[in-house]
Amino acid sequence: MSLHFREEKLEDLREEWDHLLARSPYPTVFQTPTWHTIWWEEFSGESRLHIVAAREDNRLVGIAPLMFNGSENLMFVGDTDLWDYHKVIVESSKMEEFFPPLLDYIKQLSWSVMDLSSLQETSNTYQGILSVVKKAELKFDVNREDVSPGVQLPSTWDEYLSNLSKKNRHELRRKIRKLESQASFKWFSVDGHSSSNGALDDFFSLMRDSRHDKAMFLTSERERFFRRIAFAMGEAGYLKLFFMEIDGERVAAAWCFDMGNVRYLYNSGFNPEYGYLSVGLLLKAFCLKDAIETGMDYYDFLRGDERYKYDLGAQDVTLYNMVVTR
Repeated sequence: MSLHFREEKLEDLREEWDHLLARSPYPTVFQTPTWHTIWWEEFSGESRLHIVAAREDNRLVGIAPLMFNGSENLMFVGDTDLWDYHKVIVESSKMEEFFPPLLDYIKQLSWSVMDLSSLQETSNTYQGILSVVKKAELKFDVNREDVSPGVQLPSTWDEYLSNLSKKNRHELRRKIRKLESQASFKWFSVDGHSSSNGALDDFFSLMRDSRHDKAMFLTSERERFFRRIAFAMGEAGYLKLFFMEIDGERVAAAWCFDMGNVRYLYNSGFNPEYGYLSVGLLLKAFCLKDAIETGMDYYDFLRGDERYKYDLGAQDVTLYNMVVTR
């Protein structure tokens, strides 16, 4: 049975979209209708939404969330500041047959440049679009955009430590011993419903304090977006905010999402006055330890090549940008 493609409204698709995401491979929060809706309401500006829905006998089997940025530039909904991954949402059993008719549909739209960012090298979206673009003999250019390091999680913390390099294992153990010997500390997690007791306020304060570039990044508009996302993802059960306290003071924070047996480290912060105790790095390590003990398969540090990710054993996954012209 063939697939039929048409434009549909985001607000009309929300329930079906959520069900489709559960049937798709490797879902992330960045592909939820909630993420798309909140970002669109906050940052769409003059862009024009174009959600492509694929149906088989009226059953939703695929979505390509696109927008026109300007009159002739077609791209995925979103940006690279607040989205780490872009991809289509397709039922696993329909993946192979989805991309050829999707490209046929897209070619009928009015655009001169299709600019697709944040494509994981391992994703079906990258491989599928690249394949059909090549076969259609369209002009395209693919460039390395960034990296998204991560760790395949073993079944125990001891096994994780043994998988680290000798130097990194020694340094992590040394830092943990130093923290344990010099401070009365604890670490814990709260969910999105805890914003009323100051969890989000504390997170943003630590994020701003940790680095100048993070303070500049956290504009009032982005903070509003984060607060809306925190509430919505907390309601859905995806959000976990981790904190470390020393003598009752919150000194480090990590914002994570748990989805599909993967923990995603979205953002973090710490009080520089406690930098000598490596509180920022150690809280991330404890988040990873918790993911192992919870039975998760993968710890995704998301976009960026910060050194601490490799100190904790991460391996790169390349993110590509693909520009198609006609």
